[in-house]
Amino acid sequence: MKIGFIGLGIMGEAMSANIAKKHDDEVYTYDVVPEKTVPGTVRLNSALEVAEKSDVIITMVPKSEHSRAVCESVLPAMKKGKIYIDMSTIDPSVSVELSEKVKATGAQFADAPVVKSRPAAEAGKLGIYVGCDEELFGVIRPVLGYMGENIIRMGGNGMGLVMKICHNTLVAEIQNGVNETLCLARKYGVSVDDFKTAISYGGGQNFYLDGQAENIKNRNWKTAFSLENMNKDLAIAAGMSAEKGFRMPGMENAKRVYSEGMEAGIGREDFRATYKIVSGEME
Repeated sequence: MKIGFIGLGIMGEAMSANIAKKHDDEVYTYDVVPEKTVPGTVRLNSALEVAEKSDVIITMVPKSEHSRAVCESVLPAMKKGKIYIDMSTIDPSVSVELSEKVKATGAQFADAPVVKSRPAAEAGKLGIYVGCDEELFGVIRPVLGYMGENIIRMGGNGMGLVMKICHNTLVAEIQNGVNETLCLARKYGVSVDDFKTAISYGGGQNFYLDGQAENIKNRNWKTAFSLENMNKDLAIAAGMSAEKGFRMPGMENAKRVYSEGMEAGIGREDFRATYKIVSGEME
């Protein structure tokens, strides 16, 4: 089984490197940035060439419009026997639209967005939410296992993305709560270290604070997952809540903070940099 991987960004580079280390057949890669290559893979000249040579085509690109563009470019190569896995985080309705186009060629399609950031991608320990039929899930699970260790099928096409957007929205709301309460505690003289320890003694303990307190204390905004990407995901969540006529005040508040971060020009920094917006300490 030959595997092709399209999109060698912060996450895609690490994910494709794990496939190359663990898979016993050719792995082809492509990115729009010519100098991006991954050791152990064969760098090809276009997404279409990757699709032509591969049995399983994996895409990992930033936004819905990029997934659409890649899908259109590879459709001529899609046919019965090929599998298309889009691991990008995009609008679920767009993913369903792409799944219909791919399946019309006779090929199969799954959405399989990931959770956690670059360190987990490098370690092959991502969480992966999958949207596809049950039979296809059994076929692609070993391939996804090259990249992640917690893999769950959420339902049919688009459902992996529904879960991913719900997950990231919850992370953003938790993060905003951490930012606000940490800033308040600091105004009374509580240190970041003491805040983290005290929170761990009660019901407020959370993965975000445990993992990011040291970075916040040291004002380390080096990007593992960008503020602009989380801002994009919250925009998708806003569209989903509007589609269902369901108001989400917590999401709306987190989205306002992210919008301020984008306006402040820190979109390329790590998503924890929203702390600077809430605290007013913009450096």
